[in-house]
Amino acid sequence: MCTIAIYSLKGGVGKTTLAVNLAWCAAMLSSRRTLLWDLDQQAAATFLLQDGKKPKRRAEGVYDQEIKPRKLIRSTAVERLDLLAADASLRELDRMFFTFGKKKRLAKIIDSVSKEYDRIILDCPPGLSETSDQILRAADLVIAPVIPSPLSQRAFDTVVDHIKRHHKGRTAILPVYTMVDRRRNLHKDALEREKSWPVIPYASAVEQMASRRAPVGAFAPQSPAGQAFAKLWRGVERKIAKL
Repeated sequence: MCTIAIYSLKGGVGKTTLAVNLAWCAAMLSSRRTLLWDLDQQAAATFLLQDGKKPKRRAEGVYDQEIKPRKLIRSTAVERLDLLAADASLRELDRMFFTFGKKKRLAKIIDSVSKEYDRIILDCPPGLSETSDQILRAADLVIAPVIPSPLSQRAFDTVVDHIKRHHKGRTAILPVYTMVDRRRNLHKDALEREKSWPVIPYASAVEQMASRRAPVGAFAPQSPAGQAFAKLWRGVERKIAKL
């Protein structure tokens, strides 16, 4: 089993888009038993994949160990893909982790369901906090979405520095350019500087995810975005094999 965190210090860089689409790729292209674990109080990944039924228990109960994760995990319309949903109760998650005083609390919760899955993908909230440190301790691989812009690059550099200082040797990181528009000089210059970084294009298919409530691969697998997610996932699997 491998835990993959989709994480960035900055919001609005495409974390949920990556998480949902890579989870689909894991389940459908690699036939992996996959769990998409939504840790963000905004619950965007939950909105995109849930069946519309309101859960009987609030998500915060998983982290204070009031309920087992299995009680909230449910299947999705995608074969082999399950969802651990988020809700607004996670707005206190950072305070909860700090109060517990257990540095590997999240890792132990993940471990409790690890035998049931081949890949666990975490859709993470933005920010640098106790929650993010819990995530970085739990993840085998961090995929960091970066918009080709100075502020997004600065946020990524901050995360890299934090990992080097506090999680060195324990957490691998893979940067990915997202929302790329090759017509823009700023984007072209960034791609030229980091030629080895995977690229996810700005595309209408990605925008349609919210209205269709489905990953791109489910309705437009041959689109440029669909192909880019598939290519990225193949690279992720190769990287996992070397960990």
